[in-house]
Amino acid sequence: MKHPFLNNKKILLYYGLFWLVIGVANALVQYLWYGTDLSAAFLSALTFFVLYPVLGGSIWFIIKYNSLEENDLLWVMLYHLIGASILNGIWIYVTFILTKIIAPPHLQELYDTLPGKVFSGYVLYVLYVLFFYSINYYQTLKEKIQKESELKALIREAELSALKSQINPHFLFNSLNSIASLTISSPEKAQEMVINLSRFMRYSLQHDQDETVSLKDELENIKLYLSIEKVRFGRKLNPVFNIEESCQGVQIPNMILQPLFENAIKYGVYEATEPVSITTKCKNEKGHVTICIENDYDGESSRNRGEGIGLRNIRQRLELIYGSAELLRITDQKTSFKVELLLPKTIPA
Repeated sequence: MKHPFLNNKKILLYYGLFWLVIGVANALVQYLWYGTDLSAAFLSALTFFVLYPVLGGSIWFIIKYNSLEENDLLWVMLYHLIGASILNGIWIYVTFILTKIIAPPHLQELYDTLPGKVFSGYVLYVLYVLFFYSINYYQTLKEKIQKESELKALIREAELSALKSQINPHFLFNSLNSIASLTISSPEKAQEMVINLSRFMRYSLQHDQDETVSLKDELENIKLYLSIEKVRFGRKLNPVFNIEESCQGVQIPNMILQPLFENAIKYGVYEATEPVSITTKCKNEKGHVTICIENDYDGESSRNRGEGIGLRNIRQRLELIYGSAELLRITDQKTSFKVELLLPKTIPA
């Protein structure tokens, strides 16, 4: 931990000016109010309000290497007693030298008041110790808060990475299975699907390190994903997009929408015999954008659509990024399934 004065020129300047002003004021009061000799008043102010503050700055190093958290209290007190005695010895010695140079007639007075001066030195030492311990505590607390903040950011980043990593393998597994089956029944469709899959994965890798992307880019990626699934499902998959132009540039968490389309295909398109529309809407509202994804499904043939891994994944990511898990709304009407995302336009740092 750095010295609070020596490593900050601005604070050092304020520290020096503070004691200089106090010293000058004290000398003037002694001279004008109490009629003290000018040289004696100047000498008293010099030793108490200039010399001791200069020497007192070294007390910081005693505190730094003898913290109360790491050392026994009795040892710390003994160390400070030794430090105070050494510091006072230097202070008294330099005071005698200055008195001899500036005001020799007052040497006897200094001898007479020596016990009081020594006592004052110990009192000043205690005040400096309390002052520096306060600064030390403040700086330590500040560093701990900063480190905790950095650690939380690292944990948050790791959790987000872990959540995002759950998406691609699931989709890739399904796509490879589809390609494998199409190589026999429809080689041309399998080739088309491989090309689209490579484009999709290239996009995912390019944006994997970015926490946010524009809604426009995310939707283009979704359309690429749907084109891959379109090869497999043909006319059964009917994507519809109704996006306000003002929503296009809004930043949203990357890959946040894909699990919703995966669910729509898994529970809506996969088991359907008739075309299923997956409708995507976006509305720009005050302070946030509302993204709505809705699809039809057969309530009798489809399994119970609770909050599966994909939706829990999204809810967790929203809580990590925005600090709220209430930004995801789910409405199951037994014949249609709607998911709404209420995303703030600004993402907390």
